[in-house]
Amino acid sequence: MLMDGKELAKDIKAKIKAEIDDIKRIYNVSPTVASILVGDDQASQVYVNSQVKSYQDLGIGVQKYFFSKEISEAYLLNLIDKLNKDTEVDGIMINLPLPPQISTTKVLNRIKLIKDVDGFKAENLGLLFQNNEDFISPSTPAGIMALIKGYKIDLEGKDVVVIGRSNIVGKPVAALVLNSHGTVTICNSHTRNLIEKTKNADVLISAVGKPKFITEDMVKEGAVVIDVGINRVNGKLEGDVDFENVQKKASYITPVPGGVGALTVAMLLSNILKSFKANRGII
Repeated sequence: MLMDGKELAKDIKAKIKAEIDDIKRIYNVSPTVASILVGDDQASQVYVNSQVKSYQDLGIGVQKYFFSKEISEAYLLNLIDKLNKDTEVDGIMINLPLPPQISTTKVLNRIKLIKDVDGFKAENLGLLFQNNEDFISPSTPAGIMALIKGYKIDLEGKDVVVIGRSNIVGKPVAALVLNSHGTVTICNSHTRNLIEKTKNADVLISAVGKPKFITEDMVKEGAVVIDVGINRVNGKLEGDVDFENVQKKASYITPVPGGVGALTVAMLLSNILKSFKANRGII
């Protein structure tokens, strides 16, 4: 079965918009997010375009800060300091990756916790691993979990294999799965006998950024296959999964585009709403 991220995201966005409209009517305020993009990474540009359109659709104001890859770390940190102090800015969105002269860790940890709508700040990730209800989850892992929940897939006791160990997807989604009582194996480029791991997976999550990396022979019959990859091939977006062949074996599978990506944006919007309410003292 195809896991339609677009339809699920549409429902989530409708609920967020309704709440934002209610808050605006009662308190006469609406959220504003600062979106920062450095450089010309194609995947980031695709994501930013989706963000901005969704902001506009839901009545979220956006301050766009787009820079060339040559800007200095000091300049970016100074901007974040100013946005942290700006009471009209409810969230700060750093679109990754950043160029090599800028420390990603330093930049993400500079963001005020209440404005960390990406959920990448070390304190937020710590709250996630503690399963503390106050954490803001990174939006792609949150989107994966929203898909799993939306299709009523129970992770309790299931073997879940995550390919990719990034701080953006692999590690946080593993924590979310553990919090849902699944058993997690995280694989990476050094994993030996990868196919033996993937063929045992009840749920296979791929976030490696290699087109058609996951082939039919790597997937167990009836597995749930979640494709996080966004790869541009000959002007088109492709995932990590050889979709045409793998879908024959999978019980559930996400398309690219229209799967996890749609939910990533929806969960970012949910994070913005949460930060907005916290920043403005709205219960």
